[in-house]
Amino acid sequence: MSIFWAVVLFGLLIFFHELGHFLVAKLVGVKVLKFSLGFGPKIIGRRIGETEYLLSAIPLGGYVKPLGEDIGEEISIEDRARAFNFQPVWKRAAIVIAGPLFNLVLAFLIFAAFLGMKLPVAIPELDSITTTIDNVKEDSPAARAGLKSNDTIVAIDGAPVRDWGEMADIFSKSPGKELSLKIKRGDRFIEVRVTPEPVKARDEKGREVTIGRIGISKKMNATVIESSSIFDAPFKGVQAVYEWCVLTLEVVVKLFTGALSAKQVGGPILIMDAAASAAEAGPYTYFNFIAIISINLAILNLFPVPVLDGGHLMFLSIEALRGRPLSERILAAANRIGMFLLLMLIFLVFYNDIVNIVVPWVQRAAR
Repeated sequence: MSIFWAVVLFGLLIFFHELGHFLVAKLVGVKVLKFSLGFGPKIIGRRIGETEYLLSAIPLGGYVKPLGEDIGEEISIEDRARAFNFQPVWKRAAIVIAGPLFNLVLAFLIFAAFLGMKLPVAIPELDSITTTIDNVKEDSPAARAGLKSNDTIVAIDGAPVRDWGEMADIFSKSPGKELSLKIKRGDRFIEVRVTPEPVKARDEKGREVTIGRIGISKKMNATVIESSSIFDAPFKGVQAVYEWCVLTLEVVVKLFTGALSAKQVGGPILIMDAAASAAEAGPYTYFNFIAIISINLAILNLFPVPVLDGGHLMFLSIEALRGRPLSERILAAANRIGMFLLLMLIFLVFYNDIVNIVVPWVQRAAR
């Protein structure tokens, strides 16, 4: 069933994203040749009017193909009035930005619906992700080592740690082993030594295992948005989307600056696993997850990287400033660079998925 819930999730995200491109293209008078859910070979398709609607084999994306979008595409004189590359910059920019905006619309609709039903929307604060300690349990290894509330663990045995999950995993795998911690306390750094206490726990198959714990808990601060009425829900929905966008951008900045570990960046396998877990928890958790992923997709697509929507907007901005588009040679080279960067990102997320999900699953299955 995990595949089913992932298909539903990807389907909604892709549909809303491409629907934005499609509707705005139609609105400004651009001819749309294809609307596809998925990439690659066509599974089924049907032409309605001037547009062919497709379901394609690779469900990790989709596309809308307007007339005249491709570099060097030959356009007849009679078709130029409706060709993408013959439109003024503002029309092309509107078509491009509509995809990410419709992903934000999807998140808004989900949040507003929940708020209209008097269900809250919670946005965690960034401290909940980082390695800042909230509480230290009395008479625990952490307390005996001198750790205090608001300390931030920045390294273990000389290796930097950037998020709570990475740090907790090291402690869990080190029962009875003395570890050296580098702590940031206020404006100064100190070194302490701590030995995780062996405790009994159950793994995912219900078997008893021994793991390490030092007796600390993380900050769980969150902004909780609630609505007083169904009429107030749309306004609160906008606030929820805005707050999640801010948090997502903060996380992206910390990833690029190294304050958060790139090991936590996940891809399709992680999303499939998380979608199944969210679906098991119920509709509220599952659709909240869809809204959050939709916001992440919108922001990712707005990065100024060629082949992403943000890259197209960057080129359109340059064209507006200089009064003419960049040469086809420059655009083609930039797109090759953008595709390389995108492939590197895909490699990273699949590598993380394999290391964090597939390998542990194989190891558990082999026991």
